[in-house]
Amino acid sequence: MKKLIPLLLVFITACAPAAQEPAVVLPQILASATPYIDPASYPSAQAELAAPNQTANGFEVRMERASVEGKNVNADVCFTLPDTSDWSIWSASLNYGGTVLQEYGTTLVSLQEPVGGQAGFRCDTLTFVVPPDADLTNATIVIDSIAATPREGEYCSVYMPKIQQAMLERGIGIVLDCVDVNGLLTMQILSIPPEMTQEQAEQIVYSDEFYAVKGPWSFSFNLSQ
Repeated sequence: MKKLIPLLLVFITACAPAAQEPAVVLPQILASATPYIDPASYPSAQAELAAPNQTANGFEVRMERASVEGKNVNADVCFTLPDTSDWSIWSASLNYGGTVLQEYGTTLVSLQEPVGGQAGFRCDTLTFVVPPDADLTNATIVIDSIAATPREGEYCSVYMPKIQQAMLERGIGIVLDCVDVNGLLTMQILSIPPEMTQEQAEQIVYSDEFYAVKGPWSFSFNLSQ
């Protein structure tokens, strides 16, 4: 009986569950939180323009309103379409506190196509993104130019007549015509003055002066809170 007791103890020890190893706790890596910016820190205001209508080179542009909403300075700009082409604001800038912003977004607000000899009308919203501490006390939006990207076929139907007329008025001996190229009427330079190269003639004919109306139209306002 005494011999059985040690054997029984060995058996019980062998069958006992193994001691649990201490748990290993890995450190947690927390993602960096995005800094919270109180929306109240961004200004919100709307300004009345003292001179909403501006004329340059005989062309009038109107700024309906200017406002700041959060980080966005918005300006509603309207103008009469010079012709049936796809005209839009081509170049603009926001000037404030010694800073000049030339990057902006454009959203079409309304478009009235020319009908029956009546000129068309277009309004766009320009949006400039500014920091929350931007000093908009004396801000100015400058529209530098309005331009049209010629649609297919418009070189002949719209632009060639006025380009040719400009050449005649300036005494430049460039002759244009539209010729059939693979079933499509294409504007081409038929002849140039002997002292002019083909490259020089193309620079004159395809100058953006025939596809743009130059400003500037300048609108000043105060958007301080």
